[in-house]
Amino acid sequence: MFKFIHSADIHLDSPLIGLQQYPGAPVEEIRGATRQALKALVELALAEEVAFVLIAGDLYDRDWKDYNTGLFFTAQMSRLREAGIQVFLISGNHDAASHMTKHLRLPDNVFRPSHQAPESMILENPGVVVHGQGFYTKAVTENLAVKFPPPRPDLFNIGLLHTSADGRPGHETYAPCTLEDLLAKGYDYWALGHVHKREELHQDPWVVYPGNIQGRNILEAGPKGCTLVTVDDGKVTAVDHIDLDILRWVRCEVDATGTENAQEVLDLVFMHLAAEAAKGIDCPLAIRLRVHGSCGAHLELSTQPEHWANEIRALSTDLGGGNIWLEKIRFKTTTEVNLEEILTRQDALGGLLRSIQDLSVNDRLLDDLEREFDDLHRKLPPEMKFGEEAIKLDDRETYRQAMGDVRHLLLAHLLKRGTGQ
Repeated sequence: MFKFIHSADIHLDSPLIGLQQYPGAPVEEIRGATRQALKALVELALAEEVAFVLIAGDLYDRDWKDYNTGLFFTAQMSRLREAGIQVFLISGNHDAASHMTKHLRLPDNVFRPSHQAPESMILENPGVVVHGQGFYTKAVTENLAVKFPPPRPDLFNIGLLHTSADGRPGHETYAPCTLEDLLAKGYDYWALGHVHKREELHQDPWVVYPGNIQGRNILEAGPKGCTLVTVDDGKVTAVDHIDLDILRWVRCEVDATGTENAQEVLDLVFMHLAAEAAKGIDCPLAIRLRVHGSCGAHLELSTQPEHWANEIRALSTDLGGGNIWLEKIRFKTTTEVNLEEILTRQDALGGLLRSIQDLSVNDRLLDDLEREFDDLHRKLPPEMKFGEEAIKLDDRETYRQAMGDVRHLLLAHLLKRGTGQ
């Protein structure tokens, strides 16, 4: 019987982009999180006395800023060598061989298969062969899996590959292959990398994405870590996810429907945050909070969003003792006020509300907005043009939504005055 660890997408020393703009951001903790998670991986390997560790690509996020990144990794691998633990490492799209300009000699317990063709590496004890191939260039578009060699019938066979098997939403299509391609090889275990969310594509034989070991932003929410595999008499008997994350990103949805005022919303938010804290997660939480629903508190929240956001931040600080950071707070509530009734009023407020409600976003207005913001759009850095938080100034839907938000805010302010709130 033996154990091994399957990890991937460590993205060591991944840079933080724009994090300083967020109130109270634990910048230093997040900056060092990938290193601390790698240390936790090494500690797990030592504690479990595994035979070897697999790293299925994207060990590094990009070319090193300096040699400290490589020196840190080398030091951790030396700890494994002293315990007699082998490491099998392939490059992925982020750390492709042609992309890295700095290099350091690795300890002799680290094996890197060729990036030119699949290569098989044998561990006589415990009787394992690892078939793998790394990336030479960032954008590998060919199916690498089909060229992997047939299995060795006398050994436990592992395939080590960085790939977007069957195409994975939100991930570039690199080294594409199908699940059938992988199963056809007849291996005992496929150790995949590239997808940052844990997935078990197949069992018997196991085909696994372990996910990355540390979430780096809200798009990588939830538990992060590695997969600990137990093999007995040539058969996989256990495949367990082990948490390694040093800081966990969490999405928290609060339905405020029916609440009458902002204080009731605060009480509701407290309950949700307390529930997250009560889960016993052994690391700080970075939470994105979204408050939604039709409620009487809408006017208070929409006209004083900064005040209520900071009330919630103060509440979370008190609750979490510094272990809860609210990365972002979004109020997406709607009013319970009967607009139809108010719009029929034959007074100044009713007339003004009808004028705002009837505002149209026509093509001419959109053309004007695009011209006004064209220069700003060209000056935006690339990281602000893509992803969930992208500023899409070249998309007309952005302007339509913005105009809707402006109309909504005007109505909220007028309703607040007109209803005496």
